Amino acid sequence: MENFVVSARKYRPDRFDTVVGQEHVVQTLKNAIKNRHLAHAFLFCGPRGVGKTTSARLLAKTINCTNLSADFEACNECDSCRAFNANASFNIYELDAASNNSVDDIRALVDQVRYAPQGAQYKIYIIDEVHMLSTQAFNAFLKTLEEPPPYAKFILATTEKHKILPTILSRCQVFDFHRIKIDDAVKQLKTICEKENIQAEEEALHVIGKKSDGAMRDALSIFDRIVSFSGNKISYADVIANLNILDYDYYFRATNLLLSGNLAGSLLLFDDILSNGFEAQHFLQGFSEHIRNLMVCKHPDTLRLLEVAPNVAAKFSQQAQSCNSSWLLNALNMLNQTDFNYKLSKNQRLHVELALMKLCNLQRAIQLSTQQPMVDEKKKINVVSDTPSPVIIATPQIVSNPVPANPDAIEITNPITTSSQDLVAPIAIPSNGKTQLERMREQVTKQKEEEVQQQQLGEGIIEAKVDNKPFTEEEFKEVWTNYLNKLENGGKSRYTAFLKESPINFASPVKVEIELKSQLESEMMEEERMDLIPFMRKTLQNFDLEINFTINKDRIVHLSKVSKSDQLKRMIDKNSELGDFVQGLGLEIDY
Repeated sequence: MENFVVSARKYRPDRFDTVVGQEHVVQTLKNAIKNRHLAHAFLFCGPRGVGKTTSARLLAKTINCTNLSADFEACNECDSCRAFNANASFNIYELDAASNNSVDDIRALVDQVRYAPQGAQYKIYIIDEVHMLSTQAFNAFLKTLEEPPPYAKFILATTEKHKILPTILSRCQVFDFHRIKIDDAVKQLKTICEKENIQAEEEALHVIGKKSDGAMRDALSIFDRIVSFSGNKISYADVIANLNILDYDYYFRATNLLLSGNLAGSLLLFDDILSNGFEAQHFLQGFSEHIRNLMVCKHPDTLRLLEVAPNVAAKFSQQAQSCNSSWLLNALNMLNQTDFNYKLSKNQRLHVELALMKLCNLQRAIQLSTQQPMVDEKKKINVVSDTPSPVIIATPQIVSNPVPANPDAIEITNPITTSSQDLVAPIAIPSNGKTQLERMREQVTKQKEEEVQQQQLGEGIIEAKVDNKPFTEEEFKEVWTNYLNKLENGGKSRYTAFLKESPINFASPVKVEIELKSQLESEMMEEERMDLIPFMRKTLQNFDLEINFTINKDRIVHLSKVSKSDQLKRMIDKNSELGDFVQGLGLEIDY
């Protein structure tokens, strides 16, 4: 029986131009060979299976080739190249630092550096997984790495660059290898299929490339496994069956069912997925990626981020047309939260099914929230500042879904809408001598007044005009006196003490100004006006009535100019309890 050679070894690059996905490294190395600007030490960094060790061996082989081609590739015919290909070169020394990481191993290598190459220009030392060397081994290697003989070259390779000592990094020319793109992996697999006379569906090769997670060696290993499973014809169905991957079709079907609100179909589809042996979290993660791909298809500039076969990309583009951005964003947010809390749930199946129930009602929730504005434009609070500020549009607001008409429906919370009614731009206005906190407090109070008014009228947001009844100044003062009596009877004599003496000015038929003496009185009335304004408007039957409180400090009477007897009289007049206190204790006040 002929010995089988795995594809990762059989199709290992033997020339720089066959290295997959590392053009930036290959071009730099070839230019260095061409211009004779070779460093004495190289460090190749990057994920596993991307070609670091392969590139190190190709560099060692090429710089010792005695008959370079016009494009500075090894000839594979000279004695040095043939010895290298047969793994019999005396001038290339490879060390696996994962198993040879002691000080003695490095000292043995350093001892060999003293001997000149035989029949070649350079003596090359390749140290793989160099980050596994101990700190003592690194220190023993430092002096040789810094000042090697002119014929010695060191090529280090590692998957964990951060574990390399800075003193080593500073002595090497560092090359960062990239993860292999799915398209590059598929291209290489197609080339191998042609050489091996294997028929493979492009969609199946895309799945292999994606499953390899950027490692070409893993892609070739998976490819060999699939060939052993399906023979010389590789189909998409064989690949997903062998790799235990959920078919794209499940996610397309799930999306259509959720968009149409088909709860029964969604739950049955999920049950079918579980019956086929797939984990619920596997479905969550795959479905999240599916929704992400649909979002990518919403804009032509992001289509290049869709790493699937062309026929599958066409399906994504078609389905993306039926999904609005709000639904996709909310769905992705729900799936992410469900995946995050999956391990914490005691009933994990129910945890996922609940997410599907919410997603089934999500489309209708978004439609209702965009058709029926949840906030009246009059009630939006503008952010103000002392100086003009740029207009900033707020982020989309999170609103709650109205109660569904169907009592069996599941209530969906937190649908994110991007309706223009949710976008509020702050407006800068003059300060008028008031602090920002005072102005914001006035706006909040005004909003609360409107809410109380709406509640008393038994209506929602008032759009229609209300028929208002005109009133005279005498009528206002009469209602005002009634309100003060109401405060007195309610135990709020501290308000009536200063309101009885506050002058009332009528700026217009519906605008009244009441003068106060201090900021303290003003702050007290800011709290009381939530009851005052609705009472006055309802009693006078005029909902355009405005009552504003102003501060007139000229009304303050300095006690030093008033006799003590008058001071006491004023105090008793303002607070009758003080008079009762004096009389009850039988106190005599010495004037």
